[in-house]
Amino acid sequence: MTDPAPDRLASRHRTRLADRLEATGLLRSAAWRAAVLAVPRELFVPAFFRRSDGPQGTVWAPVQPDTQGADTWLEEVYTDETLVTQLAGGVHPGDADGPVGGEPTSSSTLPSLVVRMLEDLDPKEGARVLEIGTGTGYSTALMCHRLGGDHVTSIEYDPATAARARTAITTAGYSPRLIQSDGLKGDDDGAPYDHLIATCSVRTIPPAWLRQVKPGGTILTTVSGWLHGSGLARLTVGEDGSAFGTFLPGTVSFMIARPHAAPDLGDFSSLLRQPAEERPAHHGQEVFQEWVPLFLTQLAAPKAQRISTRVDGGPWLVHTIDVGSGSFATLVPSDDGFRVRQGGPHRLWDDVEAAIDAWKAAGSPPQSAFTLTVTPTEQRVRLDTPEGPSWTLPT
Repeated sequence: MTDPAPDRLASRHRTRLADRLEATGLLRSAAWRAAVLAVPRELFVPAFFRRSDGPQGTVWAPVQPDTQGADTWLEEVYTDETLVTQLAGGVHPGDADGPVGGEPTSSSTLPSLVVRMLEDLDPKEGARVLEIGTGTGYSTALMCHRLGGDHVTSIEYDPATAARARTAITTAGYSPRLIQSDGLKGDDDGAPYDHLIATCSVRTIPPAWLRQVKPGGTILTTVSGWLHGSGLARLTVGEDGSAFGTFLPGTVSFMIARPHAAPDLGDFSSLLRQPAEERPAHHGQEVFQEWVPLFLTQLAAPKAQRISTRVDGGPWLVHTIDVGSGSFATLVPSDDGFRVRQGGPHRLWDDVEAAIDAWKAAGSPPQSAFTLTVTPTEQRVRLDTPEGPSWTLPT
């Protein structure tokens, strides 16, 4: 006979998680609470990487059930944290004997964000949902419990991640339609959908998503970019194939969809050696540490990337580089703040500072004061004030 103790232990952890999420106000409805209580997260995160920062940089230690006691293991699985499950596009915890390097490329998103987004999406009984980014499959299973598997379609780009998610979802007893493909292309075969939710970020809203969601339906996705400014947008699709909505409150970010990921900068040293103009900077490196200013920096320089360099123990220099246009802006620490060196055909930092100054002149409103309008020809973010400026998302 199977020992029921582990199941009872996991059930207690799920109850505690649901209580914590409810206390934050992010879990607001009985239907989604029932899903959190029913779906065993441990099936979807059987192993993960724990981050450690040291003198040699960031490394990731594999964490698996057989290395810890059941209660300790489940307690970590049911923390309200994002658990990294893949590095460098293909390294999984079972592949590593010890700490390894690499950038996270797949994860189980922290439960509070998963639940918050499902509450924001607010699908009603009978609604059909297209999920972009199956990931571990945990959010897919929550939707299956709430709506029924025949109302959920989920697309995953990475083949190995898709296979693991399929196994976990099936083991949990759910049967959604699962597709291994490029989620930016959506699912023409199953369209139209009532709602679309993306658990990856995009630089622009893919045209396929607009076609595949019914008029009056909802698209919920994070808009991000190569500078890592980010905002969660909720859009309503119009009869004419356009969409309009606002950015929701909170600091929400996801890994960018791989087809939208930044290209390799390559050797940019010659670009930085070109003639440049230097002046005092009105805004310095702090724009990269504050949520809305970083979002504005992303809007003002949508094709730029950021990198820091240091020579012979000197000060750290922060470069904002648009390789496509051959433009750059370098922030250099000075006694009274920062100076900025700008070269190439575009003055990137002039555009950044103009965006931040306009926001400050409007009273430094929260991100929820920004709107996003999507048409077949243009996607534009606007600060929704009488004199609000706007910015076009990159194509």
